[in-house]
Amino acid sequence: MTLPRPSFRVWLFLLLVALGGVMTLLDSRSVREPGAVPRDAAGEPDFYLEGARLTRFDAEGRAHQRVDTPRLVHTPHDDVTRLETPNARLFDSAGRMWLATADSGVLGAGGNPLTLSGSARLHAPEERWQLDTEVLHYDANIGHAWSDTPALLQQPPQHMRGERFDAWLHDNRARLTDNVRGHHPPETPEDPQP
Repeated sequence: MTLPRPSFRVWLFLLLVALGGVMTLLDSRSVREPGAVPRDAAGEPDFYLEGARLTRFDAEGRAHQRVDTPRLVHTPHDDVTRLETPNARLFDSAGRMWLATADSGVLGAGGNPLTLSGSARLHAPEERWQLDTEVLHYDANIGHAWSDTPALLQQPPQHMRGERFDAWLHDNRARLTDNVRGHHPPETPEDPQP
Protein backbone atom coordinates (compact mmCIF):
# COMPACT_ATOMS: atom_id res chain seq x y z
CA MET A 1 0.00 0.00 0.00
CA THR A 2 1.45 3.39 -1.00
CA LEU A 3 0.57 6.75 0.44
CA PRO A 4 -0.92 9.32 -1.89
CA ARG A 5 1.45 12.02 -3.16
CA PRO A 6 1.07 15.35 -1.24
CA SER A 7 -0.76 18.06 -3.14
CA PHE A 8 0.73 21.33 -4.37
CA ARG A 9 -0.90 23.21 -1.47
CA VAL A 10 0.74 20.96 1.14
CA TRP A 11 4.18 21.47 -0.47
CA LEU A 12 3.59 25.24 -0.59
CA PHE A 13 2.55 25.25 3.09
CA LEU A 14 5.68 23.29 4.13
CA LEU A 15 7.88 25.62 2.06
CA LEU A 16 6.37 28.72 3.75
CA VAL A 17 6.83 27.19 7.23
CA ALA A 18 10.49 26.37 6.47
CA LEU A 19 11.10 29.85 5.05
CA GLY A 20 9.52 31.43 8.14
CA GLY A 21 11.77 29.35 10.41
CA VAL A 22 14.90 30.40 8.53
CA MET A 23 13.85 34.08 8.64
CA THR A 24 13.20 33.85 12.40
CA LEU A 25 16.62 32.30 12.96
CA LEU A 26 18.37 35.01 10.92
CA ASP A 27 16.45 37.80 12.64
CA SER A 28 17.34 36.52 16.12
CA ARG A 29 21.05 36.50 15.18
CA SER A 30 21.09 40.05 13.82
CA VAL A 31 23.45 42.55 15.39
CA ARG A 32 22.00 44.92 17.96
CA GLU A 33 21.88 48.51 16.79
CA PRO A 34 24.34 50.73 18.70
CA GLY A 35 23.15 53.67 20.76
CA ALA A 36 23.72 57.30 19.88
CA VAL A 37 27.32 58.47 19.55
CA PRO A 38 28.18 60.13 22.89
CA ARG A 39 29.12 63.79 22.81
CA ASP A 40 30.24 65.86 25.76
CA ALA A 41 32.64 68.65 26.71
CA ALA A 42 35.59 66.28 26.14
CA GLY A 43 34.94 66.26 22.39
CA GLU A 44 33.91 63.67 19.86
CA PRO A 45 35.18 60.15 20.52
CA ASP A 46 37.27 58.15 18.09
CA PHE A 47 35.61 54.97 19.38
CA TYR A 48 33.21 53.64 21.96
CA LEU A 49 32.42 50.10 23.04
CA GLU A 50 29.38 48.56 24.67
CA GLY A 51 29.62 45.60 27.04
CA ALA A 52 33.41 45.89 27.28
CA ARG A 53 36.05 44.15 29.40
CA LEU A 54 39.50 45.72 29.58
CA THR A 55 42.41 43.76 31.00
CA ARG A 56 45.87 45.21 31.74
CA PHE A 57 48.92 43.02 32.17
CA ASP A 58 52.08 43.63 34.19
CA ALA A 59 55.66 43.27 32.92
CA GLU A 60 55.58 39.50 33.61
CA GLY A 61 52.40 39.06 31.57
CA ARG A 62 50.03 38.55 34.52
CA ALA A 63 46.64 40.26 34.53
CA HIS A 64 46.75 42.96 37.23
CA GLN A 65 43.68 45.05 36.40
CA ARG A 66 40.37 44.06 34.82
CA VAL A 67 37.50 46.49 34.27
CA ASP A 68 34.00 45.53 33.08
CA THR A 69 31.70 48.31 31.89
CA PRO A 70 28.45 48.49 29.94
CA ARG A 71 29.90 51.38 27.88
CA LEU A 72 33.24 53.09 27.41
CA VAL A 73 34.11 56.13 25.32
CA HIS A 74 37.63 57.13 24.24
CA THR A 75 38.49 60.66 23.16
CA PRO A 76 41.69 61.01 21.12
CA HIS A 77 42.68 64.60 21.91
CA ASP A 78 43.29 63.82 25.60
CA ASP A 79 43.74 60.00 25.27
CA VAL A 80 41.19 59.47 28.05
CA THR A 81 38.68 56.62 28.31
CA ARG A 82 35.44 57.30 30.16
CA LEU A 83 33.59 54.36 31.75
CA GLU A 84 29.96 53.92 32.79
CA THR A 85 29.39 52.07 36.09
CA PRO A 86 32.80 50.37 36.05
CA ASN A 87 33.35 47.15 37.97
CA ALA A 88 37.09 46.61 38.49
CA ARG A 89 39.14 43.70 39.76
CA LEU A 90 42.59 44.70 40.92
CA PHE A 91 45.25 42.06 41.55
CA ASP A 92 48.22 42.66 43.82
CA SER A 93 51.67 41.07 43.52
CA ALA A 94 50.59 38.16 45.76
CA GLY A 95 47.61 37.39 43.49
CA ARG A 96 44.95 38.67 45.92
CA MET A 97 41.91 40.25 44.32
CA TRP A 98 40.52 43.65 45.31
CA LEU A 99 37.14 44.84 44.01
CA ALA A 100 36.35 48.44 43.03
CA THR A 101 33.08 49.92 41.78
CA ALA A 102 31.63 53.40 41.14
CA ASP A 103 29.00 55.30 39.17
CA SER A 104 31.58 56.38 36.58
CA GLY A 105 35.26 56.08 35.87
CA VAL A 106 38.11 57.52 33.82
CA LEU A 107 41.23 55.78 32.57
CA GLY A 108 43.97 58.35 32.13
CA ALA A 109 46.28 58.70 29.15
CA GLY A 110 47.90 55.37 28.41
CA GLY A 111 45.34 53.56 30.58
CA ASN A 112 46.61 54.78 33.96
CA PRO A 113 45.52 55.90 36.55
CA LEU A 114 41.97 54.65 36.98
CA THR A 115 39.76 57.25 38.69
CA LEU A 116 36.40 56.10 40.05
CA SER A 117 33.78 58.73 40.89
CA GLY A 118 30.38 58.70 42.56
CA SER A 119 29.80 56.17 45.34
CA ALA A 120 33.26 54.70 44.82
CA ARG A 121 33.96 51.52 46.76
CA LEU A 122 37.11 49.47 47.31
CA HIS A 123 36.62 46.05 48.87
CA ALA A 124 39.29 43.66 50.14
CA PRO A 125 37.51 40.28 50.36
CA GLU A 126 40.36 38.43 52.10
CA GLU A 127 40.73 41.09 54.81
CA ARG A 128 36.97 41.71 54.96
CA TRP A 129 37.29 45.49 54.88
CA GLN A 130 35.54 47.98 52.65
CA LEU A 131 36.20 51.60 51.81
CA ASP A 132 33.45 53.98 50.66
CA THR A 133 34.33 57.41 49.28
CA GLU A 134 33.26 59.79 46.54
CA VAL A 135 36.43 59.70 44.39
CA LEU A 136 38.97 56.87 44.36
CA HIS A 137 42.20 56.83 42.32
CA TYR A 138 44.25 53.74 41.49
CA ASP A 139 47.73 53.66 39.95
CA ALA A 140 48.06 50.12 38.55
CA ASN A 141 51.80 50.50 37.92
CA ILE A 142 52.63 50.77 41.62
CA GLY A 143 49.47 49.27 43.20
CA HIS A 144 48.52 52.47 45.05
CA ALA A 145 44.85 53.36 45.69
CA TRP A 146 43.99 56.68 47.32
CA SER A 147 41.19 59.10 48.00
CA ASP A 148 41.43 62.81 48.82
CA THR A 149 37.71 62.95 49.66
CA PRO A 150 36.17 61.91 52.99
CA ALA A 151 36.25 58.14 53.36
CA LEU A 152 34.53 55.50 55.49
CA LEU A 153 36.60 52.40 56.22
CA GLN A 154 34.67 49.42 57.62
CA GLN A 155 35.68 46.05 58.95
CA PRO A 156 32.63 45.03 60.97
CA PRO A 157 32.04 45.65 63.77
CA GLN A 158 34.64 48.44 63.45
CA HIS A 159 34.33 51.54 61.30
CA MET A 160 36.43 54.69 60.89
CA ARG A 161 36.11 57.96 59.00
CA GLY A 162 38.85 60.20 57.74
CA GLU A 163 39.57 62.92 55.20
CA ARG A 164 42.16 60.93 53.19
CA PHE A 165 42.79 57.27 52.47
CA ASP A 166 45.80 55.44 51.02
CA ALA A 167 46.27 51.74 50.31
CA TRP A 168 49.34 50.03 48.90
CA LEU A 169 47.92 46.78 47.55
CA HIS A 170 51.26 45.03 46.96
CA ASP A 171 52.29 45.68 50.58
CA ASN A 172 48.83 44.89 52.01
CA ARG A 173 48.97 48.21 53.85
CA ALA A 174 46.33 50.94 54.31
CA ARG A 175 46.26 54.33 56.02
CA LEU A 176 43.41 56.68 56.96
CA THR A 177 44.50 60.23 57.86
CA ASP A 178 43.24 63.70 58.81
CA ASN A 179 40.42 64.06 61.34
CA VAL A 180 40.13 60.30 61.87
CA ARG A 181 37.35 59.11 64.14
CA GLY A 182 35.75 55.74 64.53
CA HIS A 183 34.09 53.02 66.52
CA HIS A 184 36.14 50.09 67.83
CA PRO A 185 34.11 47.87 70.16
CA PRO A 186 36.19 45.91 72.65
CA GLU A 187 36.73 42.27 71.92
CA THR A 188 34.60 40.04 74.08
CA PRO A 189 36.04 36.77 75.31
CA GLU A 190 34.39 33.70 73.94
CA ASP A 191 31.86 32.04 76.20
CA PRO A 192 33.44 29.27 78.25
CA GLN A 193 32.27 25.82 77.28
CA PRO A 194 30.34 24.03 80.09
